[in-house]
Amino acid sequence: MNRFEIVTPADLPSAVRLLAQPEHMALAGGVDTLDLLKQEIVAPRTLVDLNGLKELQGIGETPDGGLRLGALARLSDVAAHPAVRTRFAAVAEAAGEAATPQIRNLGTVGGNLLQRPRCWYFRNPDIVCLKKGGRTCYAVNGLNRYHAILGGGPSFIVHPSNLGPALIAFGASVRLSGPGGERKVVLEQFFALPSVDAMRENVLQPGEIVVEVTVPAPAASARSAYLEVREKQSFDWPLASVAAMLAIDPGSKKIHQANVVLGAVAPIPWRSREAEQALSGAVLDRAHASSAAEAALKNARPLPHNAYKVAIARALVRRAVLRAGQVEDI
Repeated sequence: MNRFEIVTPADLPSAVRLLAQPEHMALAGGVDTLDLLKQEIVAPRTLVDLNGLKELQGIGETPDGGLRLGALARLSDVAAHPAVRTRFAAVAEAAGEAATPQIRNLGTVGGNLLQRPRCWYFRNPDIVCLKKGGRTCYAVNGLNRYHAILGGGPSFIVHPSNLGPALIAFGASVRLSGPGGERKVVLEQFFALPSVDAMRENVLQPGEIVVEVTVPAPAASARSAYLEVREKQSFDWPLASVAAMLAIDPGSKKIHQANVVLGAVAPIPWRSREAEQALSGAVLDRAHASSAAEAALKNARPLPHNAYKVAIARALVRRAVLRAGQVEDI
């Protein structure tokens, strides 16, 4: 690990100016940052400590009935917040599934969305893979048990965020502050596929800081669920995850809005328009949930060692949809 200094900016504009400089890197919870430093993936000269910035803190409801999550909000606080648990259940469940209690007490909303992929080739300091400026994604012909089955190529990493799928299912946006001022980006469009830029996972520009995530008010009839499967139940990244948000007409019992987003199966949180189309206008039952699950994975292209993910993701889509719609799964 290289030598570095830690600088604490007085305010958000100061933080932006510092992070616009080469070899400066943001520090929040520091969970993934420490790993990246030890694995020699990054070598910043200066870490800019964002923890004192009030603009990045807090959890609360917006005036229009939506939700605001400061980028520095701790995952444990998101999981326990009454308003999140009541009206944005999938978000609370996703935050509560991340890592261990100790890490949830330290990890932040912004950090969870910005964490780098866990691919063992990318994390190996002796391998210069496609994501580190090389010419090869070694997962293609190597060990690819945990890699992408949807949206892969030329890199086949999967995005490790728990919160990403749940927030996208609710139509969240992210507010960024940078040298060019502030901008708001729909979270679904914040993440970038390797086909756009193999060395990046998002559209964050140099010097930009994630300030907050805002979630619009859901329909009164909206219900949601988040499920994931891990190899180790104590602490592990998901093999696959699914967030589902359904709004069901109380009179006809038909689904008039369905958002289904998969995690850990693609280089970005993967919204399944196919599953949503299969559910739209349907009366929710086990048959329609199964049809949605089949549709969500019909375009899966597994690598030699990860075809098992298709069955797991398919089962999770069905279960998450039924759980969101409060239909018993048998």
